[in-house]
Formats: sequence, structure tokens, C-alpha cells
Amino acid sequence: MRTVLQKLPIPGFRAAAHHDEQMFAAVDLGSNSFHMIVARHKHGELVVIDRIREMVRLAAGLGDTGNLTDEGRERALESLARFGQRLEEVPESNVRAAATNTLRLTRNPRAFLRDAEAALGHHKPASGLN
Repeated sequence: MRTVLQKLPIPGFRAAAHHDEQMFAAVDLGSNSFHMIVARHKHGELVVIDRIREMVRLAAGLGDTGNLTDEGRERALESLARFGQRLEEVPESNVRAAATNTLRLTRNPRAFLRDAEAALGHHKPASGLN
């Protein structure tokens, strides 16, 4: 189960006039794949303008020691770097990420998340971790 620190705006969300046309993004760090949706707030609704899904097999990269293998870590960070290129035009305050159980099971999820945030180019913590 994933938890989210802050909710993304939803269709019907009413923003002040100066926020119209603003962009938002959600990143899902799943056990098998990472997903990202980018949407633009337009006329009181969110319109999806981009959707990316990459197979990273993060759970398969969890070693017996509870650490991500180098290969699993590399796949994940390369994927997030590609996502980060797409996020360059999205304000940092409008990007949210949710982490899966695989990251909660790792021995040191914060170490991975530091690198993940750097790869994304945004520094909002991923939810789902204590």
C-alpha cells in the first residue's frame, strides 16, 4: 500500500487565476516499474500531457542483505534521471513521489532517496517511508 504526504490537485480543483496553466507531476516508485504523470492545470481541471512508465524491477534488485544491488540501484537511478529531464519545466513544489514497499524493506532507504532526488532534480521526499 502506498501513502501520500500531500495530495495532488484533482479535476475540478479551483486555483487562483495566476495559477492557471501551472504544471503538476506525480512519480510512483513501484516494485517493478516506475510511473510518472505530468498534468497541466487548465480552466479548473488537470489535463494529462505526459505519461511515462519504465520497468526497473526494483524488487528483483533487493539483495539478501536488505540492500539494493548495484544493478537494481543503477536501473532505478537511470530511470529517474530520464524522468528528471521531463520535470525540468515543472515547479519543484508541484512534484510528488510515492515509494513502494520495496524501498521500505531496504536497510537504508534514505541513502537511495538522496540519490533518487538528485536524479529527479527535485528535492521533495518520497512518501511511504518513515
